[in-house]
Amino acid sequence: MPASQALLVLVVVMLLQLAISTTATKTSTNTSTATSHHDNISKAKTKTTLYPDFQLLNVKQALRETKTRPIKPSQYQELFKTNPNDSESTGGKQKLKLVHRDKVSFSNKLHNHSHVFHARMHRDVKRVASLIHRLSSGSAAKYEVEDFGSDVVSGMNQGSGEYFVRIGLGSPPRSQYMVIDSGSDIVWVQCKPCTQCYHQTDPLFDPADSASFMGVSCSSAVCDRVENAGCNSGRCRYEVSYGDGSYTKGTLALETLTFGRTVVRNVAIGCGHSNRGMFVGAAGLLGLGGGSMSFMGQLSGQTGNAFSYCLVSRGTNANGFLEFGSEAMPVGAAWIPLVRNPRAPSFYYIRLLGLGVGGTRVPISEDVFQLNELGSGGVVMDTGTAVTRLPTVAYEAFRNAFIEQTQNLPRASEVSIFDTCYNLFGFLSVRVPTVSFYFSGGPILTLPANNFLIPVDDAGTFCFAFAPSPSGLSILGNIQQEGIQISVDEANEFVGFGPNVC
Repeated sequence: MPASQALLVLVVVMLLQLAISTTATKTSTNTSTATSHHDNISKAKTKTTLYPDFQLLNVKQALRETKTRPIKPSQYQELFKTNPNDSESTGGKQKLKLVHRDKVSFSNKLHNHSHVFHARMHRDVKRVASLIHRLSSGSAAKYEVEDFGSDVVSGMNQGSGEYFVRIGLGSPPRSQYMVIDSGSDIVWVQCKPCTQCYHQTDPLFDPADSASFMGVSCSSAVCDRVENAGCNSGRCRYEVSYGDGSYTKGTLALETLTFGRTVVRNVAIGCGHSNRGMFVGAAGLLGLGGGSMSFMGQLSGQTGNAFSYCLVSRGTNANGFLEFGSEAMPVGAAWIPLVRNPRAPSFYYIRLLGLGVGGTRVPISEDVFQLNELGSGGVVMDTGTAVTRLPTVAYEAFRNAFIEQTQNLPRASEVSIFDTCYNLFGFLSVRVPTVSFYFSGGPILTLPANNFLIPVDDAGTFCFAFAPSPSGLSILGNIQQEGIQISVDEANEFVGFGPNVC
């Protein structure tokens, strides 16, 4: 093949992986075909260029990634070690590394992808139940979820946390692993003295060792902003419970946080003296929600109420990133309106109009995705939920359209929460229809194949990574967000997708 043709094929393949498409979709009725390891791969790539509403899923690569062994906690430091190029290459802006919890292991047992998958789905069901409860209970800010409690006694096996970041806490700064959560409105960390603490990788934070730690009084305006605040010996107390049975209780304080080379003073944090099972060794949680007590809400003047993140794909050696500030807003992103729900200020809602398969829009009423006047329904972006949930009527139409265009792929039995699975054992790659989200304002988010057809074991079973919602709420989960730069500009009320990938 001449060099010019090879370059052209490479460019086409790269474009097919690009997550954002702002052009009008085509109406293709072609059904999918599969290429086994006996077929010619270059021929399959040529087919993909002829059928732009389809793309290749690299089955072999996806299965190889399921066999990647997670690192041990002792290797965390290497994982988060700062590379000077991380900030210098972006004009001095500090990018914090994000790592998915599946890259971390507390077990000496062999890494079993099926076990990891089922554990993740178990956490996810609890997470979704928690969100639906919060958003339908009349006061979304209340975290009490008693219907879905569990006996989690350590952070090793369960927890809501999916992505970790490393920050400095106190003066001098002590490095701690924190879970990021776009649906939470409080920053908290386990503290000494601790009457009940789950296992974490770093030593417990000791306020006595920090020169900048300052307790918050009950009469403080900051204390008034805490939901269900209490008072003990003149100190403001907080309590947050999560849907998996985990919780944190303690006192509110002002403390200094360090992000790379950036120092942020007087951040209101929860100093947890009684904490129950969470987050795989993380010290606490960095709430990035839209409420006034979240990290973003407290620093709106310094960050411009804006942040950008990229969630790295599972099983890869790459790291995602988290970046704060209006300067982090990328040029060339596809911007869609951010929707406000007064009943749930913590959450970032977006206006979804419809879904597409193979370049054809699925016939679903736009009303299915709308946030109503009572604050019900709508579409929430959530970093803590793995699998995108859709109202049942929308999910079934969407799933059926995908099945219709994948009739040549061998089916497999349903697995966990997934009812549409395929047996791709022995295939090197398969051609699958594109999956797209149609947003208000015109942009279309076209997902990479790895974001909607995922391996659920290491034997070649792949499933359509969407699930029906038990309510009218839709949730855009982190599997579908992977590898796509996502920017939240609260000040101007927009959410951006792309243009970069990670």
